Amino acid sequence: MQKPLFDRVQEVAAAIRKIAPAPPKAAVVLGTGLGGLAKQIENPKDLPYDKIPHFPTSTVQSHTGRVVCGTLGGTPLVAFDGRFHLYEGWNLEQVTLPVRVAKALGAEALFLSGASGGMNPAHKKGDLILLDDHINLMGVNPLVGSNDDRLGPRFPDMCAPYDKKLLARAEAICKEEKISAHRGVYVGVLGPNLETRAEYRMLRTMGADIVGMSTVPEAIVAVHAGLRLFAASIVTDLCFPDSLEPANITEIIKVANAAEPKLTKLVAKLIGSL
Repeated sequence: MQKPLFDRVQEVAAAIRKIAPAPPKAAVVLGTGLGGLAKQIENPKDLPYDKIPHFPTSTVQSHTGRVVCGTLGGTPLVAFDGRFHLYEGWNLEQVTLPVRVAKALGAEALFLSGASGGMNPAHKKGDLILLDDHINLMGVNPLVGSNDDRLGPRFPDMCAPYDKKLLARAEAICKEEKISAHRGVYVGVLGPNLETRAEYRMLRTMGADIVGMSTVPEAIVAVHAGLRLFAASIVTDLCFPDSLEPANITEIIKVANAAEPKLTKLVAKLIGSL
């Protein structure tokens, strides 16, 4: 019989503490656009996912699959180098386990990144979208089931899931660094297929600026756990129904890689400001 989630989280946290030089103040999930951040971590200590009890392993080609502990700009942090997605076949507890572990380790803030399709005509490829809200269309929720009050409240409020102060600071940094960025609404879908023209029209009509297959489960659990949350996404392809072309994965990866230094600089400065 599987142990309760709280106990599993504590065991994972205990394994990571063995390599952590200090309790982290921040946690980062290094999704698309933030892989380079791991190289900037000072005095890094790492632990492969497959050496951690109860931990899944990332199957996405560009995700390394390790925990890295160290400091960034003087701020102790823990970085999860490789995220998990529902479309890979993981369940919601597994997808959001890094968020739970970050809280158990003592982190106060969580930083998320990812790639997305752009549906707002005011945005272009390579732009950064700073999330100020989201829509959950994944058809599932990580908080369904019995609630463990040690992990968070039964009915967490979602009126402002993304931290307003971190968001304002991010906008100031982008202005200083001349980084093209916009506030936006992210809609999370299950995937792994991309959307039809009719679906893009629907999502845009609902008020979404970008669409992706991650972020939302982690964001919900971050709010449940009481973490300050910042998330940003790179627009890697344009999803305009009347001029839609087949997705080119090679081009999407190329755009993400080109934009990565901007997002890495932004998040590094944000963490340093903590």
